[in-house]
Amino acid sequence: MIGLIALHFLAAALAPALTRWIDRRAFIVLAVVPALSFVWLLPRAASVTAGGEPVTERLSWISAIDMHIDLALTPLTAVMALVVTGVGALVVLYCAWYFREGDPEIWRFSGVLTAFAGSMLGLVLADNLYVLFVFWELTTILSFLLIGHNPERKANRRAAMNALLVTTFGGLVMLGGFFVLDAQAGTARISEILADPPSGTAVTVSMLLILVGAVSKSALVPFHFWLPGAMAAPTPVSAYLHAAAMVKAGVFLIALLAPVFADVPGWRPSLIGLGILTMLIGGLRALRQHDLKLLLAYGTVSQLGFLAAVAGAGTRSAAFAGLALILGHALFKSTLFLVVGVIDRTAGTRDLRELTGLHRRLPLLFLAALLASLSMAGVPPLLGFTAKEAALAAFVDLGDDAGIGAWGTAALVGITLGSVLTVAYTARFLWGAFGVRDVAPPELRPVPVGFLVSPAVLATLGLAGGFAGPGLTPRVAAYADQVAEGAHEPVLTLWHGLTPALGLSVLAIVAGVGLWIRRKQVARVQEAVAQRLHLPDAELVYHDILRGVDRFAVELTARTQRGSLPVYVAIMLIVMVVVPGAALVGAWSDIAVRGPDSWLQVAVAALVVVAAVMTVRSRRRLRAVLLLGVTGYGTALLFVIHGAPDLALTQTLVETFAVVTFVLVLRRLPPFFSDRPFTTARYLRIALGAAVGVAVGAYALLAASARTADPIGQRFAGPAYDFGGGENIVNITLVDIRVWDTFGELAVIVVAATGVASLIFLLTDRATSHRDARRDRREVVSTEAWMQGGLDVPDQRRSVVLEIVARAVFPVMMVFSVYLMFVGHYEPGGGFAGGLIAGLALMVRYLAGGRSELDAAAPVDAGTVLGGGLAVASLAGILPALLGYNAFQSGIFDIPVPLLGELHVVTSIFFDIGVYLVVVGLALDVLRSLGGGIDADGDEEPMVQGANA
Repeated sequence: MIGLIALHFLAAALAPALTRWIDRRAFIVLAVVPALSFVWLLPRAASVTAGGEPVTERLSWISAIDMHIDLALTPLTAVMALVVTGVGALVVLYCAWYFREGDPEIWRFSGVLTAFAGSMLGLVLADNLYVLFVFWELTTILSFLLIGHNPERKANRRAAMNALLVTTFGGLVMLGGFFVLDAQAGTARISEILADPPSGTAVTVSMLLILVGAVSKSALVPFHFWLPGAMAAPTPVSAYLHAAAMVKAGVFLIALLAPVFADVPGWRPSLIGLGILTMLIGGLRALRQHDLKLLLAYGTVSQLGFLAAVAGAGTRSAAFAGLALILGHALFKSTLFLVVGVIDRTAGTRDLRELTGLHRRLPLLFLAALLASLSMAGVPPLLGFTAKEAALAAFVDLGDDAGIGAWGTAALVGITLGSVLTVAYTARFLWGAFGVRDVAPPELRPVPVGFLVSPAVLATLGLAGGFAGPGLTPRVAAYADQVAEGAHEPVLTLWHGLTPALGLSVLAIVAGVGLWIRRKQVARVQEAVAQRLHLPDAELVYHDILRGVDRFAVELTARTQRGSLPVYVAIMLIVMVVVPGAALVGAWSDIAVRGPDSWLQVAVAALVVVAAVMTVRSRRRLRAVLLLGVTGYGTALLFVIHGAPDLALTQTLVETFAVVTFVLVLRRLPPFFSDRPFTTARYLRIALGAAVGVAVGAYALLAASARTADPIGQRFAGPAYDFGGGENIVNITLVDIRVWDTFGELAVIVVAATGVASLIFLLTDRATSHRDARRDRREVVSTEAWMQGGLDVPDQRRSVVLEIVARAVFPVMMVFSVYLMFVGHYEPGGGFAGGLIAGLALMVRYLAGGRSELDAAAPVDAGTVLGGGLAVASLAGILPALLGYNAFQSGIFDIPVPLLGELHVVTSIFFDIGVYLVVVGLALDVLRSLGGGIDADGDEEPMVQGANA
C-alpha cells in the first residue's frame, strides 16, 4: 500500500514532463496509476470484506519518538480505497478529452490531480492519527491548487482561498482533538484506539474537536458555503474532489469513529442535527439554480448532510446504510458532474435556460445521466434506491436502536423531507439538461467516444449495484459488524416487502415530482420566506468575519506597531521582567547563593562589570565597541576558569569577529554618540536596563538553585565516545547529539547572511557595479606584484608592514583553521571555531589591503560558499538515510595506514566541513557587504563628519 501511494507521487512528479511531450494524451498514461492501484486493491478488499484479517503495513518514520507510517485495509477503508482509485482512474482518463489540445495549464494540473489521488488514497488507508492528518492537509493544499487552476480568474482565486481557509481551520481544530485522543488512549494507532476506546470528559472534548474537522471538510452547516464556490474549478475536479473523494473525507472520518464513539455526549445531536439541516438547506438552494454545475453542487451539499447524519447515527443498520450511500453517491454524483462537463464542452453553456433537446442529439449521454439521476433520486432498480431504503429503515427504528426517543422521529421526518427535495432538484437537473423548451437549440461540437466512456462506466456500475444487492450486503455488513445488533438486520435489496421505508420512498418520489412541477410557486414561497426571516447568506457572513478580523488586525497593529525599535525592545524587556519576575518573588526564599570558587573569578567579574558600566557611559562609538568587547573577552576568561576551553575559544573568536564587524560599520557613522543632556526617557531606559540585568541575574540564581536531578550533560560522555567516536563532548553534542538543531542554525545563518548582503547592496545600489569592479581588479591582479593592497588603499593610509604581516600570517591561520576543524572530535575546536579562524584570516587580509586584497585571498562568491556548506551538511544527513540508517547517523571507521598506524575517521566530520564552509561564507558576506560594499559607497560619498547623530 505504501508503494501504491508512492507510485502516485512519482507519477505526479513526472506528469509535467509527460504533458509537455504528448500534451493532453498524458492523462491516459496517468490514469494507469490509479487503475493499477484499483486492480491491486480489488482482491485484497474482497478478502477483507469477506471476513478476512485486515491488511496492515508499517514503515518507521521518526523512530526516536516512535512515529510510524501505519496503513490498514479494513472493510471501511477497502471500500473507500476502491472508490478513490476507481473513480480517480476514470476521472483522470476523462481529462484527456475534457482539456483542449495545447492548454498551457495542464502540465501543472496533471501533476496536482495525480498527487491528490495519492494523498486521498493515503488518507483513507491511514491507521495513525498523525499520518491521517498529514494526508488530510495534503488534500487541502492540493485541492486549493486544483480549484485555483486558472489563477487569472477572480472567482477561482476567491473560491480556492475560501476552501483553503475553511478546511485548514477545521483541520487544525481536528489536530487538537487528535492530540487529546492520543494522550487519553496512549497510542496514535487508530485500530488500537478503536479496539480499546478510552472514555471520559477529555475524550468527549476530543471527539467534538475532531467533528469540527469532519464537518468543515464535508461542507456541513455552517461551513457549507465553500463547496458551491469551489465549482469554479474544472469539471473533473468537481467530479472527483467534490463528489467522490475529498468531501467524503469528513464523512469517512465520521464513519471510522462512529461504531465506537457514537455514544459520546453531543455526537448524535451534532451530526444528525447539522446533517439534516444541511440536507434541507442544500436541497432548497439547489431548486433555485440555473447553472447545472451549481445545481449539482448544492445537491452535493444536501447529500453530504444526508451521509453525515446516517453515518453518524451509530447504529448497526445506520452504519450499514451509511457505507452503502457513500458508494452509491460516489457513482451517481461523479457521473452527473462528468455529464455536465460534456455538455459544457459540447454546447458551450451550462445554463439550463439555454439548453433544449439534448436527449435526442446526445442519446448515450442522456442515458448515462438518466441512470445516475434515478439513482440520486432513489428510484429502483439503481444502487441509490437500495442504499436509501436501508437508510430510511435505519431511521425508522433509530429511536429503539439508539435510545434517543423523539430524536429518532424528528430525524426520520427530516430525512424524508430532504429526500423529497432530492427528487425535486434531480428532476430539475434532468429536465433542465435534456428537456425540450422554447429556445434556440445550441450548436453542438462533435463528441468523441472517449469523452463518454467514464460517465457511461460509472452510470452502468450504479445500475449493476442495484441488482448486486445480495452480493454487496455481506461486504458492506463486514463494516457494520463492529456495532451491536439493532432492531433489524440491514440488507441491500430491491424488494423488502411492504415496509415503512418503502412507503417513505414512494412518498418522497411522488412529493418530489409534485414539488418540481410546482417549482415556480415554490420559488416564490422561498423568496418570500427568506425576505421575511432575513436569513443571512453564509458566504457573506464568512466574508464579513474575515473583513472584521482584518480590520481588527489593522487597528491593533496601528496602535501597537508604531515603527519605533526602542519602543518594541522596551515592551519585550518589560514583559520579561514583570511576568517571570512575579513568579520569582514567590520563589525567592528557595534560592541558595554560593560564593566564588576563587578570587580570580571575582577579579574577572569585576572587570566585566566595570567594562559594561564604561560602555554605557562612553560618548565615543569606537570606545564603546571596544569596551563591549572587553565584556565578551572577560566572559571567555570565566569559561577558562571553569574548565570549558571549547566555549572560551568560541567566545573569543565570536567576540573578535563581532568587534571587527562593528568597526566596519562605524566607519560610516559619526564618531560620537549624541551629546545632548539626559532626558526623562534616557533615565527610564537606564532604569529598565538595570532592572533587566537584576532580573536576569536573579533568574540565573533561581535556575541554578532549582535543579533536582543530575545534569543530563553528565551522561553525554559515554554516548559521545561510543556513538560519536570522539572525546570532545561539546563538539560531538553539536554535530551528533543535537545535529538537527545545528542544521537548523546553519540554515538561519545562510538566510541572515543573504539578507544582510542584500540590504547593503540594495541600499547602495552597487551590487552589479561592485561585481564588475571586482572582476576588473582580478584582471589587474594577475599582472601585479603579490601585494595588491595598493589597488584600494590610498598611499597615505597604506602600511607595507601590515600588508606583509597579513600575507605571512594568512596561510598559517588558514592551516590552523583546518586543523581545528579536523580535531574537533578530540580537542577544543570544530567546524564553527575553524570557520571563525578562517573568517578572521580573511578579515586580516581585508584590513591590510581592502577589497582587492580580500578578492585575491578568496576569489569566490560568498553565496557559493554558503550554499556549498549547507549542501555538504545536508548530504551528511541524507546519505545515511538513503543507506538505511537514521539521518545524520555517524559511521566510525579505523583505517590502517602504512607507517602511520590506524586512521580514526568519523563521518560526522563531513557535517563539520559544512559548518566550516557556512561560517567562512558568512565572513565573506559580511566583509563584502559591510566592508567592501560600504567602501564602494564611500568612494563616491564623503565620510559623515560631526559629533551629532
